Amino acid sequence: MCDDDIHQGLVEDPTVSRRTFGLMGVAAAGLATTANAATARVVEKDVQIKTPDGVADAALYYPEGKGAWPAVLIWPDVMSLRPVFREMGRRLAAAGYVVLVPNLYYRVKPAPVVEGAFNFANPEDRAKLTPLRASVTPEGTDRDAVAYLAFLDAQPQTDKKRKVGTQGYCMGGPLAFRTAAAVPGRVAAVASFHGGGLVTDQPSSPHLLLPQTRAEFLVLIADNDDKQDPAVKDKLKAALAAAGRPHRVEVYAGAAHGWTVKGSQVYNEPLAEKAWAELLDLYKRALI
Repeated sequence: MCDDDIHQGLVEDPTVSRRTFGLMGVAAAGLATTANAATARVVEKDVQIKTPDGVADAALYYPEGKGAWPAVLIWPDVMSLRPVFREMGRRLAAAGYVVLVPNLYYRVKPAPVVEGAFNFANPEDRAKLTPLRASVTPEGTDRDAVAYLAFLDAQPQTDKKRKVGTQGYCMGGPLAFRTAAAVPGRVAAVASFHGGGLVTDQPSSPHLLLPQTRAEFLVLIADNDDKQDPAVKDKLKAALAAAGRPHRVEVYAGAAHGWTVKGSQVYNEPLAEKAWAELLDLYKRALI
């Protein structure tokens, strides 16, 4: 999970009502990619995925037109599926991927679980996330990962001859690690951006799962996260090396926790774009 002491400050996504949020997903084809990606067009759909624990709401993206592309599962940060992660899904799909972004908290409520501004420095705001975060367990995540990848593989746009990638942000980092262990035969690339809780003293610690995986790992760590616990990077490197997994573990100097996610006070566009380029390089190399 993300550490409440290292957070994104004030986060302001556009205020989107549930009805508008749903209509955005039904808008299907014709959404232009953003930032520095090529001007490709993608299809966006709101989808419902049956899991052993219920029905998860999620957003699905893929390039417009005929073809098949490798699949990617995006695990959002602690504020879950919302406009900024929809934008991320569109952008990645425009680069040539079938992308699924689930709502972490479907067991409790549909997305968006937070609307408007959210201030991590405000205890009342943080308290809103407590019951939601409690619904995300290691065992539940493993079940979800299997269901989500099965859903992606069932899509006609997914190139099932190519491997799957997964990426996670904040508390999504550990979920990406768990996905690689839950479905090792499919997941060939894992990316964690300012992931929290990758190394803990619990038997469920994500780093202990590395021997069960067959993926290449990209772990990008926020500067302030590293300063709070500088041993984490070394423990991760040692665990990845012991598991024989190709990896890159890097502390992004000057980047604060949450630097890759637009809308937060700590968003750092140059370093976010650098991280995005590293992500695309990983997928291009590993998803074969």
